[in-house]
Amino acid sequence: MALIGDYPRFDMGRKPARPLRILAPIIWAFSFPKFWRHRYKVDKTSFPKGLKPPYLLLCNHNSFMEFMIMSCATFPHQANYVVAIDGYIGIEWILRPVGGICARKFILNTSTVKNMLRGRDNGVIQVLFPEARYSLCGTSALLPESLGKMVHKMKIPVVMLLMHGHHINSPFWHVGNRGAKPLSAEMKLLFTPEEAARLSIDEINARLKKAFVYDDFAWQKEHGIRVTRKNRAEGLHKVLYQCPACHTEYQMSAQGPLLHCESCGKTWEMTELGELRAQSGETEFTHIPDWYEWQRANVRREVEEGRYAFEAEVRVESLPNSKGFVVFDEPGHLTHNEKGFALEGICQGEPFSVTWPVHQIYSCHVEYDYMKRGDCIDLNTGNDTLYLFPQGITDFSITKIALATEELHRHYGGMLAYWGPGSNKRQ
Repeated sequence: MALIGDYPRFDMGRKPARPLRILAPIIWAFSFPKFWRHRYKVDKTSFPKGLKPPYLLLCNHNSFMEFMIMSCATFPHQANYVVAIDGYIGIEWILRPVGGICARKFILNTSTVKNMLRGRDNGVIQVLFPEARYSLCGTSALLPESLGKMVHKMKIPVVMLLMHGHHINSPFWHVGNRGAKPLSAEMKLLFTPEEAARLSIDEINARLKKAFVYDDFAWQKEHGIRVTRKNRAEGLHKVLYQCPACHTEYQMSAQGPLLHCESCGKTWEMTELGELRAQSGETEFTHIPDWYEWQRANVRREVEEGRYAFEAEVRVESLPNSKGFVVFDEPGHLTHNEKGFALEGICQGEPFSVTWPVHQIYSCHVEYDYMKRGDCIDLNTGNDTLYLFPQGITDFSITKIALATEELHRHYGGMLAYWGPGSNKRQ
């Protein structure tokens, strides 16, 4: 695969370090205060007593706090952690010695799997967040079909750490600490090595899908966890981009505890228990994930009727290694339709073209106002991570693009040719 630009690439094939024991107290000192501050409880009723590493630990993903809670839940054992390349920026020197394994999101990561197998052979817990991105609204995300193959291949026990309330405490659309407590998690055995060897890949994936069902807003209401911050709805319009009253897209705004449609004027309040309440007229959705899934259904309809398409000029910021972003001098051109994603641009005077066919990309990573530089889509090849910031348009939503990626794959994925992960064609 040709490279985009002449830059040093992150060494994805480098063997993972056995975590240095001397660094473990630093991780625990960083993690346990967070654990205690949120009055955390981990239910290990279904975790076999005496189970020691190596095992594969699968975790759901809602906020950065997961890394700290996971470190407390596995105490006193250490682990190798699969971390996306943006997590290595400026700290590769310490992330590798503590057990980091690098991955690029939503592509085939054979080097990551090989390194997890090496870590397994070192007798270390292998930690994976298979959803590969923070949940957009505190509910389950899609899992890759390859996860079942990995479980089968690892030949070690598979454990699940399902954490609750992290989206309530620090939602992806408004990151911060809202002081939610008490929070909780369950840590349980999903597969013995013998079960993983005996079951088919489809049976393994079915059990994994069932294990990863969660809903932080339903959990919040059930446990009466109140968020009293006055700005608790700010940023929610990034996720809920379509008004259910007038059906207009991209005209939602949020301020304080209120969500507002600039088109028809309707306003909803987000209560301290995370529910929505219309200030006048019918409350279409009290439950935030229901609104989100209504939007998905609308996107699915567009896909099925052949009406979905997105096209924009984008600022391209590449992350070839852990030293930081490279901002391309010239904008690129991004399209998204029934064929998948296609990006064309110029880097160091050379034209390039990259495609992510719909058959291959089952989901994508998006960021809201990433590092205060704007909303963006994050697409990866085997040697590049490209952050794409739409320019010159306001009538778009990266949430809709994320939903469309999943629905396009669902509808067209089995019917189009597979071009390979992030195929990169020089013009």
